Amino acid sequence: MQKTKVLFVSQEIVPFTPESTIANQVRQIPQAIHERGKETRIFMPRFGRINERRHQLHEVIRLSGMNLIVDDTDHPLIIKVASIPQIRLQVYFIDNEEFFHRKAYLHDESERLFSDNDERMIFFSKGVLETVKKLGWAPDVIHCHGWFSALMPVYVKQLYSQDPHFADSKIVVSLYKDDFPGNLDKRLHKKIQFDQISSEHLGDLATPNHANLMRMALQHADGVVIHEEGVNAKILADLEKMNVPILKAYECSDFHGAIDEFFEAVHTGKQILAD
Repeated sequence: MQKTKVLFVSQEIVPFTPESTIANQVRQIPQAIHERGKETRIFMPRFGRINERRHQLHEVIRLSGMNLIVDDTDHPLIIKVASIPQIRLQVYFIDNEEFFHRKAYLHDESERLFSDNDERMIFFSKGVLETVKKLGWAPDVIHCHGWFSALMPVYVKQLYSQDPHFADSKIVVSLYKDDFPGNLDKRLHKKIQFDQISSEHLGDLATPNHANLMRMALQHADGVVIHEEGVNAKILADLEKMNVPILKAYECSDFHGAIDEFFEAVHTGKQILAD
């Protein structure tokens, strides 16, 4: 029997970024389901604070070199790779000098969101999908972690829905307490529309705050994992109105076993209780 393929897309992962709920989860889950017989790939941005020498990142020439268009501007895509120590899992890094070489993650020194985070998100999402195509790898499940990956579901379900690599892919969105104050660039929805994605699929993204961003992601999800208590009540209220299977990870005694079964159920379309 062919192995189920799971693509993990995250804004952070230990040991390349500091410990956090997201970073730790994305370190543990791929290993756990890999050990249960699934095939995995992991992608994250190559933020400038990631020490390439310490973590032995190196460029993958055969995957690099293409240009991605964001809001009618070309940006070169560089792909780097490194291994997670002590386990046989590689992490692919989406890199671009303009978007990711600053010595920071998502905020400046004053803890303000970078003004171009919206374009960084678009570049990241398209970079992951184009690289997966170059790998010739068709994921059965795409598991998105953190708000920086929130555009992945709409791009998979709308822009890439006819591509044979993603036509049958199921989307699982993870929810965390990762809210950010304020809004992203007000033209975000226009920049996504530039990629021929209709406004009807973008919900309330004309106001690109955290709740609206995650609502749009959930509207394109085939399954949702809630990793911790205290997730934004507005987002959870929106989720209750959607007919989508939910796994409450924080209630599971064997979370890794539960999420492995959840992936299989989402992939096969097997009946799942949405609570």
